[in-house]
This record gives sequence, structure tokens and C-alpha cells, in this order.
Amino acid sequence: MLTTNQTFQGSLASLSSSILFSLMFLFGLFMQPLSGTQVASWRILMMLLSLVLLVSFTKQWQHVFDYLKTLKTPKEWLLFILPTPILGGQIWLFMWGPVNGFGLDVTLGYFLLPLVMILIGRFFYHESMGLLQWLAALFAALGIGYDIFQYGTVSWVTLFACLGYPPYYLLRRKLAVPPITGLLSDLTLLTPVVLIMLYSNDGFSMAAEFSKFWYLLPLLGVFSALAMSLSMVASSKLPVSLFGALSYLEPMLLFVLSITVLNQSLDEGGSLFMYGMITLALLFMIMESTMGYVTRKRDNRLQGYDNLQIDSFPPRRRPKKHRIKGVLVAHRFRKIKRYQQKIDKMMRKIDQLHSK
Repeated sequence: MLTTNQTFQGSLASLSSSILFSLMFLFGLFMQPLSGTQVASWRILMMLLSLVLLVSFTKQWQHVFDYLKTLKTPKEWLLFILPTPILGGQIWLFMWGPVNGFGLDVTLGYFLLPLVMILIGRFFYHESMGLLQWLAALFAALGIGYDIFQYGTVSWVTLFACLGYPPYYLLRRKLAVPPITGLLSDLTLLTPVVLIMLYSNDGFSMAAEFSKFWYLLPLLGVFSALAMSLSMVASSKLPVSLFGALSYLEPMLLFVLSITVLNQSLDEGGSLFMYGMITLALLFMIMESTMGYVTRKRDNRLQGYDNLQIDSFPPRRRPKKHRIKGVLVAHRFRKIKRYQQKIDKMMRKIDQLHSK
């Protein structure tokens, strides 16, 4: 029951996070006449404000400072600061792309991002790849290769979206930076830059001129902080494979919004062949993630129990000694399951403490 509740809560958090990120994809339209760059700058400021309130409300400041104290050498500080421009560029692209006719290009980049992460895991961390993952990478490569051969290039927006986040994650992983601490430091370091940008391109005066920004700007910050928080909740409650499968919902929603709300045609983002190959790759990835989740769920059910499973309690039409043996085995199985659930709960709490 505990596992079922955890899975339901994590799935609901992942779904809510994807919906919120999809709504932010359209914020550039709601916030005109601000440009995409100005909206991205305001998003960073509002995210920082919302995150400060969130950390204060949850009393997480001590965890942030405790981690910062572990950075001793200039090299560690350099590796800690280096990912910040990458995140700034990704936030800018996410807000700038949809209002400048690159919504589908951004979406395609997010479709390719999980495949890029899998290849990095294989060749940088020597992680094994299943057959479905290899097939997904192959079909995605065929689609991208076709567009390069046919048109001579792939949109720089797509490449920036799918190749930007991997080095950010790798650098954060190298120092084991907690998500909240990393995001808070990134937004703090980006604040002077966006303040200068808003001042130089009249972002402050334009925001003050229109009354709608008095509620849209705080809403943008709340959506951003809430989406990030829900995503972290989902990652802590769900198995990695199921979390990976649900993460494809966001680019799917972005794709639908690009076609319907942004009125883009498929040709603007690439060829139909490429989209077909990416769709097949996506299906293979979802299948692989789903199979991994089912396998892990089955293994967890059988973990710590070496005897044959009992189909019904008590067993029907069996001699008395067999019924007694069956009841004893069932009792031991249920007892083991209760202890296993307690251990799983303790391990989740330990993981949460390590992540703070």
C-alpha cells in the first residue's frame, strides 16, 4: 500500500510538473509586448524570489550553507559556477523560442535530450544499454542524419536544447550538488546579468506600464518554482525507469501546443521522416522504461523471499500438513514484506537526507 501511494503521488507530481512547464512555454505570448529575452529575464528574477520563499518556508537554508562549506578549492568553486551560464541559456531559449517561431525546434530538442543523456551515460560512465535503447538511438540518428543530408543542417535551437543540459547535469553530478542548492546558486549568480539586461532594454518600464504584469510576473515565478519542486518530488518518489517514461509527457505537450496554439507547421521544425524516426525512438524509450519499471516492481515483490509463492491462502484441497506449511510460509512471506517496506521507507528517508 505504501509503494502504491508513493507511485501515485510521484506520478501526480510528474504530471503536474509537465503541465506547468507547458503553460510556461506559452507565457511569452501572454506577456507581450515584452520580448522573449525580457520574459526570460523576469522569469529568473521571479524564480529566485519564489525559491527563496520556498527554502525559507521549508527551513532548508542550513542545508544550502552546509553544502557550500564543503567547497574548499578554487577548482571546486569553478566547477560549481561553470554550469550557471548553461542554465541561463536554456531558460532564455525556452522563453525566447516559442514567440520567435522556434517552438517546434525547442520541442524537438527536448525529445532528443533523453537519448543524448543515454549515450553520454554509455560512453562517459560506461553504463550498459539495452536493445530498445540502442534501437531508439539508432532511429533518432537516422532521422537527424536524414535532415542533415537533405537540408544540410539541423536547427541550432534544436542542438542547443538537446546538447546544453547534458554538460550542466554532468558538472552538477561531479560535485554531487543538491538540486535546490544548485538552482538557488544559479539564479543568484544570474541575477546581476538579468538586472542589467532589463535596465538596458527598458524591461522595467515596460513591465510597470501594463497592469497585467502585476499578476503575470508573480504567477510566472510561482509556476517555475512549483514545477521544479514537483519534478524533484517525482524523482524522489518514483523508480528511475518510470520517472524517465513520464518525463516524455512534457515534450509531447510542447509539440501539441506548438502545432495548435503557436500555429506552426511540421515543416518548420524538420522533415516528416525525421519526426517519424524520433517518434519511433520515443516509443522504444517508453517501452524500455515501462519494462524496466515492471521488472523492478516484480523483483521488489520477490526480494528477500526464496521459497515458492503461495497463490491462495489457505491452499485449497491439500493435506493438513501441507496447509499448515502453506500458512507458515505465507506468514513468513508477509512478515518479510512488512520488514522490506520498513527498510524501503528508511532508505527513501536516507536518500532524501543525502539530497538535501
